[in-house]
Amino acid sequence: MNQVLLDNRNGYAIVTLNRPDDMNALSRELRTDFVAAFDECTADEAIRVVILTGNGRAFCAGFDLKELAGSSEQDASQEADNVVARAMERFEGPIIGAVNGHAITGGFEMALACDVLIASENARFADTHARVGILPGWGLSQKLPRLIGLSRAKEISFTGAPVFASQAYEWGLVNHVVAQEELLPRAIELAENMCACVPHVLKQYKPLIDQGYSMPYSEALLWEEQEAIESAKQASAAFVRARREAVMDRGRSEKNEG
Repeated sequence: MNQVLLDNRNGYAIVTLNRPDDMNALSRELRTDFVAAFDECTADEAIRVVILTGNGRAFCAGFDLKELAGSSEQDASQEADNVVARAMERFEGPIIGAVNGHAITGGFEMALACDVLIASENARFADTHARVGILPGWGLSQKLPRLIGLSRAKEISFTGAPVFASQAYEWGLVNHVVAQEELLPRAIELAENMCACVPHVLKQYKPLIDQGYSMPYSEALLWEEQEAIESAKQASAAFVRARREAVMDRGRSEKNEG
């Protein structure tokens, strides 16, 4: 059984973690399949948006603890390597997380690597790094405070207690909470709306927000202005090329008619 499913649609793809009996825990095989699926999306210019979800009652329960228990110290070090997060970072378009159930520890980090989160009413988020005895390495400790505030992030990480869908929405962790059967249709609707945007501008907009957010406000405003000027130049040049090609095509048509 494939541990990660890739469904290529019109302009977007759906990546589904597919170990439902093991709550989509991040086994070595699943991580390998996941990286391959995202790299395929990155290489395919026709895929402008990715929807990430899980099969069964969990989005992702984090690392496979049974597998980790049998690992050597060297193996454990390799397990912490953030190949999953880097694969997601290589995809330049928006990633929509459709969180269908439990998103725990490593699964929580995968959710935070998405650009937009939609949660079903069954979604649960938990950071159990401190309970398990390891530190996060895929960005959770830095992304979560920026998303919901320092104090709330500390409460989640220092207790390991679950955050249910309604509270996740109230705290600004997710954009929408929907019934389970509405989760994928809502994510698809959002993906289709994104695909209706100009492709290269959609790709440029993501780093404009992400990188600008990490800058001082005045510096970010200046950087945005510079990027906008460059974008306008490119748009103007593209318009001129299109006009020139149209004139040339019309001239060739009139010559053929004559």
